[in-house]
Amino acid sequence: MGDHEGRGDDFEKKADQKLSGWGLFGNKYEEAADLLDRAGNFFKLAKNWSRAATVYKKKIADCHLQGDSKHEAASAYVEAANCYKKFSPQDAAQALNNAVNLFLEIGRLNMAARYSKDIGEIYQQEQDLENAAVYLNRAADLFDSEGQSSQANSMTQKIAEIYAQLEKYQKATELFEEIARKSINNNLLKYGIRGILLNAGICQLCRGDTVAINNSLERYQDIDPTFSGTREYKLLADLAASMDEGDVGKFTDAVKEFDSMTRLDPWKTTLLLKAKNELKKKDDDEDDLT
Repeated sequence: MGDHEGRGDDFEKKADQKLSGWGLFGNKYEEAADLLDRAGNFFKLAKNWSRAATVYKKKIADCHLQGDSKHEAASAYVEAANCYKKFSPQDAAQALNNAVNLFLEIGRLNMAARYSKDIGEIYQQEQDLENAAVYLNRAADLFDSEGQSSQANSMTQKIAEIYAQLEKYQKATELFEEIARKSINNNLLKYGIRGILLNAGICQLCRGDTVAINNSLERYQDIDPTFSGTREYKLLADLAASMDEGDVGKFTDAVKEFDSMTRLDPWKTTLLLKAKNELKKKDDDEDDLT
């Protein structure tokens, strides 16, 4: 470890000497970047992620920018982010944002989309859901502009799930329905529509508006005429009926029946529990009035 770090020091010093001297035609920046890249690799071998990140972000990227090599500078920021991920997710996100901005400048939209997605996922892991939604939305727009509808839909679904976690149920519902409409004529995506419509319906359930829920079920039938024959539709219809009747037991039984056949993921389980608690609270409030 010590030997690796020492060799990294040597290459970094050589690069600093190169940068402080005169160079012809800007070659010194390219040569310094090569030396610094070797230094960064040795710091990585030494598992000194902080020094490696600093070399990539503050030195190598700057060398490439001085030489007007924006693609290489962006790649250096990505390398810095990979190092920062070991100890500082926030710094990783900032380094990736620098890379995204450069990729946008040189028209590499697919790369910008990819790393916007990575930033969104970092913020999601850190439970910074507002920022996660911002960057995932940026990724969705970029993927869509590149004609990558499957990736764009995947990002939009993540955003909708985040909005639901933030209790922005109307916005989440609208996004899920948008995905379903876009997917219906796509042979690769249409088979996932019933799951998307289930997610939209669960968001409606969390709002507790039984009229809106029943209207949604009619709308979902318009989006996908086969939806009414699915277990997802039956679950939503049963849950809507239980909410209309104020029957917590019926709500619980419907969820258990569906879960026994198709395991509900944590996101759906959390939201259904919220909807159930709201129903229970409403039922208790009505009991208090009688």
